[in-house]
Amino acid sequence: MSIDGKVALVTGASSGIGAATALKLAKAGAKIGLAARRLDRLSAVQQQIADHGGQAVALEMDVVDQASVTAGAEKLAEVFGSIDILFNNAGLMPISDPEALKTDEWHRMVDVNIKGLLNTTAAVLPMMIRQKGGHIVNTSSIAGRKVFPGLAVYCATKHAVTAISEGMRLELSKKHNIRVTCIQPGAVESELFEHISDGNYRGQMEALKEQMQFLKAEDIAETVLFALQAPARMDIAELFVMPAQQPW
Repeated sequence: MSIDGKVALVTGASSGIGAATALKLAKAGAKIGLAARRLDRLSAVQQQIADHGGQAVALEMDVVDQASVTAGAEKLAEVFGSIDILFNNAGLMPISDPEALKTDEWHRMVDVNIKGLLNTTAAVLPMMIRQKGGHIVNTSSIAGRKVFPGLAVYCATKHAVTAISEGMRLELSKKHNIRVTCIQPGAVESELFEHISDGNYRGQMEALKEQMQFLKAEDIAETVLFALQAPARMDIAELFVMPAQQPW
């Protein structure tokens, strides 16, 4: 399927996987809603898209704030006429031991990684149902399959994303012609490590870069585009994407 002329809302679009995917989809002809809290970063991505002849609108959006999400989705639909694709990509990955009791970080992960995904889905889904079609792509992780030390809450949020994605696929695909794909990356170069406040764990994660070659954000962008361009008869439910050198 061609995505030329389709309208895509991309959350977490100010950097990393979100920015790379927005650029990739724009080059394939999609019109992009760039959603994130950092408007200055979004403006830079918007300019990159414009420089390549694409169309994009910057949406200052905090996925935790339902009113912010609804306003952003409504603005995007007003500018481009519809929303055909939702890429739920916004997420946080602080790491700490449970006994550190970093409860603010726990709650923030639940708010962004789970509730944020639900907020954006709720804002877009009625439009997709009315137009009898759409594609929702959710970013889970290898942490949605396995549990790692220091990542209990993060893994729980990504297990939730995986479960929500499969439930949505079962309920939306046949009834409303809305495809749902869950992307599950291994180690990717991104800003996620910057969320780690625990010095020991941050050092461990940085050391991994010396042990193996991480995926690039562009690799995940290619994966998203692959899923979106699959034939209409095909719903790619899950894509598990690992660095060739990652042993776990």
